[in-house]
Amino acid sequence: MPFRKSIPDNAHPGLLLKPHPESGELLMRLTELLMRGPASLTRAQRELIAAYTSAVNVCESCYGMHSATAEALGVDERWLTRLIVDIDTAPVPAKLKPILRFVRKLTRSPARVRQEDVTAIFVEGWDEDAFYHVVSICALFNYYNRLIEGYGVKPSPEYRKRVGERLAEHGYVNELQIPD
Repeated sequence: MPFRKSIPDNAHPGLLLKPHPESGELLMRLTELLMRGPASLTRAQRELIAAYTSAVNVCESCYGMHSATAEALGVDERWLTRLIVDIDTAPVPAKLKPILRFVRKLTRSPARVRQEDVTAIFVEGWDEDAFYHVVSICALFNYYNRLIEGYGVKPSPEYRKRVGERLAEHGYVNELQIPD
């Protein structure tokens, strides 16, 4: 049950931000740009980063929504499940592993990120644009995870899946208008 009576059990960030349209609209536009705009990472890879960040933070709501989005965009659900247990044995392309290690470290202990963590990403062939998106998406979803957990929102698995599928199909810009 959410910590505020005015918040429904099935709230998503768009509903939480709706009473604050100025900041909510800016955040939704930023999210749309990072997750759907031009980038050297695919939409599916960006959703994988969002889902993984949420898994590291143990934010079930965001993990559920973004793992469903990633799956709807073609990410194998076994990747996500296995990544939570162990990046090294997860059936994820080797090229993504340094990104996911970096995301885990940036989420858990940002002050411990080192040059070698970043260099590992570039060694796999990723460019500056990809690195920008990795850092930005990780930071953004750390914010979203704290927003959802701070409000005590715990939507059902069915609702999380429905929102994830909607995000895959329609993106983020209209999230403030969706009543759910």
